[in-house]
Amino acid sequence: MLAKSKASISEKTIKLNELVQWFDSEDFELEEALDKFAEAEKLASEIETDLLAMKNSITVVKKKFNEAD
Repeated sequence: MLAKSKASISEKTIKLNELVQWFDSEDFELEEALDKFAEAEKLASEIETDLLAMKNSITVVKKKFNEAD
């Protein structure tokens, strides 16, 4: 199970959306773009990993539920 101190998928998604919006904003600065892109890429990867773990957990629960029938 995920640690409670770890950001939730929702929190990560919000942060990722903020980063994406930054690229379209007036605050955009080329000097910061690489760092922001790397941060967004890392968040996207973490979200994907979290969702895969959640999918796997759901699959296990569904299998156990179906076996109980």
